[in-house]
Amino acid sequence: MDFSLSEEHLMIQEAARDFAQNELLPGVIERDDEQRFPTEQIKKMGELGFMGMMVDPKYNGSGMDTMSYVIAMEELSKVDASASVVVSVNNSLVCYGLETYGTEEQKEKYLKRLASGEIIGAFCLSEPEAGSDATSQKTTAIDKGDHYIINGTKNWITNGNSAEVYLVIAQTDKEKGHKGINALIVEKGAEGFEIGPKENKLGIRGSDTHSLIFNDVKVPKENRIGEDGFGFKFAMKTLSGGRIGIAAQALGIAAGAYELALKYSKERKAFGTEISNHQAIAFKLADMHTQIQAARHLVYKAAWDKDQDNNYDLSGAMAKLYASQVAMETTVEAVQIHGGNGFVKDYHVERLMRDAKITQIYEGTSEIQKIVISRSVLKD
Repeated sequence: MDFSLSEEHLMIQEAARDFAQNELLPGVIERDDEQRFPTEQIKKMGELGFMGMMVDPKYNGSGMDTMSYVIAMEELSKVDASASVVVSVNNSLVCYGLETYGTEEQKEKYLKRLASGEIIGAFCLSEPEAGSDATSQKTTAIDKGDHYIINGTKNWITNGNSAEVYLVIAQTDKEKGHKGINALIVEKGAEGFEIGPKENKLGIRGSDTHSLIFNDVKVPKENRIGEDGFGFKFAMKTLSGGRIGIAAQALGIAAGAYELALKYSKERKAFGTEISNHQAIAFKLADMHTQIQAARHLVYKAAWDKDQDNNYDLSGAMAKLYASQVAMETTVEAVQIHGGNGFVKDYHVERLMRDAKITQIYEGTSEIQKIVISRSVLKD
């Protein structure tokens, strides 16, 4: 097996790393404090091709593989998970969903602008009583012949206020269960479509998370993705790929915290020597490095499966489950290695620790990933 990255992958890694250090790092603490969306940084990432990395160039995408995407996600997430989650949602959920299942008209109208970074999108599944369980949708899309009327509320929507295009999962026929769900494209500014207050979050505070309210929102039939009743399958397949992006984000958060802790341990002195020379610290670093490498291999395997057109439900779930655990454990240890300074914002690790927690929650909680994994294991 060849574990080395190609020359192209190394170039992408370097480009993403340079952007993270030169464009995302300046002001990242202030954006977190002020819950300020990284508007200029997202615009620049669009210009560099990061917002539609896996989209065909004929739709203004970069035409790259999934491996390139996770490599970029890791580097961006080392510095600013609030910015990288915007990249993740736009790539893994919105662009992927439209390119894979949308009509040619939908791709021309929406995908081209999304892939170029001209606009960004949002994926709207979660509700007050329905997170990853798409069959429990309370939002309805009533069929009115040539259009649908949407009513309901969506919660915890990333890019909630910054998006221009929203992919909304809604129930059309409750009697049909999961076969009665549709996925619809809703444009910002549609009559009856309201954006709720911004959530005051523990982490990824620079990203804008909102509730969305739909009051008799009229959506034309040509904005339905796939055949009638395809919405559940659309959501599940799209989320499966989304988990790979979040796994890469978790990997990046962990790697970023580790790099900061390693550097600090070689500079900070205690009892007459650098703290890295103390076995208590050295062993922490050894564990962190080992866990991050293991997580990286899981993430790369999931990306490879997707690129090879293999089923990646299992590998994506395992990558997301383990990488998010590593992100949480590694960032906690990074704070510990920094001691009192780890509790101070200027050293960045406390922010990475707060950001790490969300990777265990969105795109399906850790418990959801275990359900996916156990079903696959028990099937064999």
